[in-house]
Amino acid sequence: MSWRATTMAEVPFQISPAFAVPFVQTQLPGADSLNPKLRALFLSREAEGAVYANINPTMQIDRNLFESRFDLFHWDDVNVGTLRDFCTAAVFRAVAELNGYDRERVSRLRMSADAWFHITRQSGQFGMHNHPMATWSGIYCVDSGYPDGSPVESARVQFMHPVPGAGSFSDMSVANMRAPWSNRHKEIALEPGQLVLFPSWLMHQVLPYRGTGERITVAFNAWFKDLPEAA
Repeated sequence: MSWRATTMAEVPFQISPAFAVPFVQTQLPGADSLNPKLRALFLSREAEGAVYANINPTMQIDRNLFESRFDLFHWDDVNVGTLRDFCTAAVFRAVAELNGYDRERVSRLRMSADAWFHITRQSGQFGMHNHPMATWSGIYCVDSGYPDGSPVESARVQFMHPVPGAGSFSDMSVANMRAPWSNRHKEIALEPGQLVLFPSWLMHQVLPYRGTGERITVAFNAWFKDLPEAA
């Protein structure tokens, strides 16, 4: 037996999300000026080989991808400092808004972070992973690998749907659900100057880059210490 669609009476009817995953997307002011300087710096550091490379990675590094050491935010470089300050401010704002913290409460938090850059060339990619022992992760786009104004046609960052079994069975009653209820993976095509923040536990990967230039990004993982209230 099956049933046709019927009209429900006008009664209270509420749909609300549960177990939502926060994503933050923002844009660095002045990125058009800063990004070429970061690009030149990172390419010069890559050219020095093992001096700045991550020589003991936890992941299998694709041969068409360069991963730097994880101390980027500690570099004594004015342009890196500008990016670091922007990323740090974005994380603190996200923490404050999502937790309902006022300025005094946020002032007691101290953030630590590992940060590094990736330079990806044709066919380079980065496999599925997450970031244990951190709470917030971010990816900033220095260069999408495509000419300015061109659509980003590859190297999307793909985030896995975190609910176990979300896609185990599907029919037309769920196949086209809109955000935030969709059971599909989320993909973001990063544009120059764009920063994306997400929870560090979320599984994600970078799909293959099909361009002919260099795709350059900065990534970081952050965690916090809570200072006691002043006596």
